Amino acid sequence: PHAGPVESKNEAAMSELVPEPRQKPVVPMKPVGINANLLGYIGIDTIIEQMRKKTMKTGFDFNIMVVGQSGLGKSTLVNTLFKSQVSRKSSGWNREEKIPKTVEIKAIGHVIEEGGVKMKLTVIDTPGFGDQINNENCWEPIEKYINEQYEKFLKEEVNIARKKRIPDTRVHCCLYFISPTGHSLRPLDLEFMKHLSKVVNIIPVIAKADTMTLEEKTEFKQRVRKELEVNGIEFYPQKEFDEDLEDKTENDKIRQESMPFAVVGSDKEYQVNGKRVLGRKTPWGIIEVENLTHCEFALLRDFVIRTHLQDLKEVTHNIHYETYRAKRLNDNGGLPPMTVETEENHESNL
Repeated sequence: PHAGPVESKNEAAMSELVPEPRQKPVVPMKPVGINANLLGYIGIDTIIEQMRKKTMKTGFDFNIMVVGQSGLGKSTLVNTLFKSQVSRKSSGWNREEKIPKTVEIKAIGHVIEEGGVKMKLTVIDTPGFGDQINNENCWEPIEKYINEQYEKFLKEEVNIARKKRIPDTRVHCCLYFISPTGHSLRPLDLEFMKHLSKVVNIIPVIAKADTMTLEEKTEFKQRVRKELEVNGIEFYPQKEFDEDLEDKTENDKIRQESMPFAVVGSDKEYQVNGKRVLGRKTPWGIIEVENLTHCEFALLRDFVIRTHLQDLKEVTHNIHYETYRAKRLNDNGGLPPMTVETEENHESNL
């Protein structure tokens, strides 16, 4: 006899629960609608245009580092990315020059303007990396350089009279070039990425991908992804920094399908079907750099420049720089790292 009322109670409870999810979002929306109708347009959305104008006036910094053995086409790829001679060759480098005995760091700055937006681009090259017989600890000068830029920024930030806009020399992105062996990563690749993935955004790319067949390329990409996973190497975009579901979905696709980008670079133009294209001429035809059926260069360019450039800058500032800053302040007993030479440094920076 008691089953009836219990069931009816459950049914009542169920019927109460059913419409709730539909009503919930409606409740907070009502006053917004009323206000908008009563008072008309407010103009909050113009903040985006205001920010755009400000950015266009000041421009922005983007610092990209290229690392890999010589002969993998690093300079060419960066020149292709920015459609101009922004890398090594433009600094009057001779082909006859000997391979550096140790890793050097060469930073070349440019201003690129497009659609009224100014970008202060710095390309940081690392000639000599991985070119010796003994490459032990050859990532150290690179790690030192990256940390020095964080230190420079931190010193500017803790100055009492600090600049309104601190010059940003921090490395936002490191393109790491993997040799297209088709086998596996070298110990040097793993060591470098293990050490540096903690301090900088690493984007692995397979260089000169036109030396592999499509099957070899697919297999090699899968193998590289597996090896990075087994060795616990986090490349950009790192899983833990996905901010919401949309980010996660988009980045998962990149992590599981695109990475590492198999690319071909070229700064030479050719005529193909009446159109001028960037490409590489071979005896059996022209490899079109920006054609997705030929290579993944366009994917890499869209990723670095068109979808994730701002995020690369934010992750550098909010994660890598923050980690460095917290460690520095901790080591210093919570005090800013002020030194006697700070003023001299300040002057030399100016």
